[in-house]
Amino acid sequence: MDTYTTTTATVSGDHTPSITDTLRLITNNTHNDPLIKIQAAKDIRRLTKTSQRYRRHFSAAIPALVSMLRFQSLDAKAAALLALLNLAVQDETNKISIVDAGALEPIVAFFQLGDLNMEEHATALLATLSASPVKRSTIGASGAIPFLVEILNQGTPQAKMDALLALFNLSSEKDNLTLILKSQLIPYLVNILNNSKKSSKISERCMALLESLVSFEEGRVSLTSEEGGVLAVVEVLERGSPQNREHAVGTLLTMCQSDRCKYREPILKEGVIPGLLELTVQGTPNSQTKAHTLLRLLRESPYPRSENEPDTLENIVCDIISQIGGEEQSGNAKQMLADMVQVSMEQSLRHLQRRALVCTPSEVPLK
Repeated sequence: MDTYTTTTATVSGDHTPSITDTLRLITNNTHNDPLIKIQAAKDIRRLTKTSQRYRRHFSAAIPALVSMLRFQSLDAKAAALLALLNLAVQDETNKISIVDAGALEPIVAFFQLGDLNMEEHATALLATLSASPVKRSTIGASGAIPFLVEILNQGTPQAKMDALLALFNLSSEKDNLTLILKSQLIPYLVNILNNSKKSSKISERCMALLESLVSFEEGRVSLTSEEGGVLAVVEVLERGSPQNREHAVGTLLTMCQSDRCKYREPILKEGVIPGLLELTVQGTPNSQTKAHTLLRLLRESPYPRSENEPDTLENIVCDIISQIGGEEQSGNAKQMLADMVQVSMEQSLRHLQRRALVCTPSEVPLK
């Protein structure tokens, strides 16, 4: 009787089947017992979970595993899907082989089964496959993008994370970005930002994707049209992780640079000035540069002031605040700016003190 257990070999004293036996069982088309192939797929999944060597050895199983994705049995589909997922991890050749073997069509079909586990597994595999720049256009053309966007609306938390990663990877291709914009992604991104911790990984992925989308006018219009859209970005700018704040200020700067007259007011009315002031002192180097540039663009006039009123940060900020809130807010802006300068001076002093503490005699300048 051709059963899985009677054809396995022992390796290192355990009952793990040999690579040759497993490959034979997964590729054997002379029997119709799906249980044998399911067990072989499970072994491939287990062996390739942490071993790059096994991923190379079992690359020959990819066509057979892709064929299993079309089996009627849901267990067979799941076993093959998970085996392919592990084969694709950190293996560019396997990623390409999986796509070339025709895996995308059945993977996309899994989103229509109404099974949350299958959706989660399919999303994870698409996120992994999309890491290959070679196949991003093919994945985008497969019809996967609308389903990935829908996952952000009703998928599991893990599926949402993977969908965001997949969409971000796919967005590097212009044609895919167009498909993403047509799928009305931005309202879902705003919703996630509003309901996530601003320094969380899912929030960072949302902002990175949003920064890419606002490079297109459709993306900018969608963000400003969405209730609370710009405010969500401003809140990330104020309370996000350093990297997330950089994405947020980059998003607003891209909008303002594209059409200062159109997007200046929507940005200003959400109270962006305090966050920008803080970034000019405490942000990453890129954030500081972008915050300075955005503050200048938010002025009523994009041109420097006269020599009697130099184009200092204080003048820029006070100019903005006086236009939108009167003398009281202008005074608040001056105080806020003074506080930021004080913080900057204190940071510089601490830096000098640390340098003095580690200064060796050979570093002391001769007099």
